[in-house]
Amino acid sequence: MSNPNVSRREFLRRNSLTGLGAVLSPSLLSASSIEQPTIPAPNPEIPTSSSRTEAPALLGGKPVRSKEWPTWPMWQPETDEKQLLEVIRSGIWSRANVVTEFEAKWAATLGVKRSLAVVNGTNAIMAALAQFDIRGGDEVLVTPYTFIGTVAPILMVGAMPVFVDVDPETFQIDPAQIEARITPRTRAIIPVHILGLPANMTLIMPIAKKHNLVVIEDACQAHMAEINHRKVGTLGDAGCFSFQNSKNLAIGEGGAIVSNDDAFMDRCFSYQNYGNPYGQVSGVIGAGTLRQGTKLRLTEYQAAIGLAQLTRLDAQTTVRNENAAYLKSKIKDIPGIVPYKLYDDVTRAAFHLFPFRFKKEQFKGLSRDVFVKALSAEGIPCSKGYATLNTMPYLNDTFQTKNYRKMYPKSMLDFNSYLERNHCPQNDRLCREEAVWFTQNMLLGSRSDMDEIANAIEKIYENADKLLTQK
Repeated sequence: MSNPNVSRREFLRRNSLTGLGAVLSPSLLSASSIEQPTIPAPNPEIPTSSSRTEAPALLGGKPVRSKEWPTWPMWQPETDEKQLLEVIRSGIWSRANVVTEFEAKWAATLGVKRSLAVVNGTNAIMAALAQFDIRGGDEVLVTPYTFIGTVAPILMVGAMPVFVDVDPETFQIDPAQIEARITPRTRAIIPVHILGLPANMTLIMPIAKKHNLVVIEDACQAHMAEINHRKVGTLGDAGCFSFQNSKNLAIGEGGAIVSNDDAFMDRCFSYQNYGNPYGQVSGVIGAGTLRQGTKLRLTEYQAAIGLAQLTRLDAQTTVRNENAAYLKSKIKDIPGIVPYKLYDDVTRAAFHLFPFRFKKEQFKGLSRDVFVKALSAEGIPCSKGYATLNTMPYLNDTFQTKNYRKMYPKSMLDFNSYLERNHCPQNDRLCREEAVWFTQNMLLGSRSDMDEIANAIEKIYENADKLLTQK
């Protein structure tokens, strides 16, 4: 399944940091769509200890794994190309019937009334914020453990991001800390189902209702994840998804807004088409553009790719869940390795990434940097994940713009004071010391692949003292 024309260096560059996936074998494609993942018994044919006595690969030993991980996104010409070629040959490339078909199928897949496809997940969030009239002077609560694509839209509409610290066990925004961050300016909260693991919406939604806050779910990494058998992205006032190349539903670029609110969705449709009339956004015939808008339309050939990918998404999600549960069972008892935790009401996760926390004190003081290098040398690509998004210079750069200086008092734009108000120590620890990720392509592998991951971690644990001299 791997591409012989892609070098190992190029393969690792593509796969180590961006949440990539894998080409499924027929056996994976036929996996049942059970909601609760089972944990199969360990494969007795896979050695569990022989490699641990060998020298670490970082010190010249033999790697645990020599095979390449499959690439992502997957493409099956015999089933995927018919509609795409029809679109290309038609000459109708801008938004038309195929985009509408994709929107309808995505809404049906999620069990939500409406879906609107747009150019990417970042602009999906921006459009949602704008159409809930969240603008300059408003504050939006958000987790610091996320990608810049969550926070950039807040700044793009002129609002102020307010960061709420995380629950390190789940990597999600901590509901217990939300109310302390609410001020008279607070208008919305963006729960992020980061890494494809659902946030605690059961606690977040009552807080939002109590304080009359709009809830926009960032589900850009959480396709098909569920809380109490309801898809994430459908629990708040609106949900936003990404179809960027690394995502579990990959188009290359693309995104979607979903909601059961017809008036809101009509506004979003108008907004993504220059502000022209649509649905309840109507006016005098011939009046032209009615309201502020922009151009976020998806193309027909992107939608055709999305329709092809959608046929495999459910089966792939099941495989990821089963392999994640199995891998967690294999590594949870290794001292210093603390796998992710799901909230009790999560009935399915997406596992865009498989996260765990690394405790160096139980690895004889071995740094996370060396652990990641050593694990990668064993043929197990991994990442340290996000940096501290709530401390980066882009925030101060925005605060110094003319618009922000007109919209906010000077005291709110003092960057040092902002950093103090938005200090998130649990997030600091995750980002700077503990978090390690595996990408979703690895979870689309076999049970023996999961065993190799676990064996490599155990090998590093057993040889931690020998690795202390590495930088």
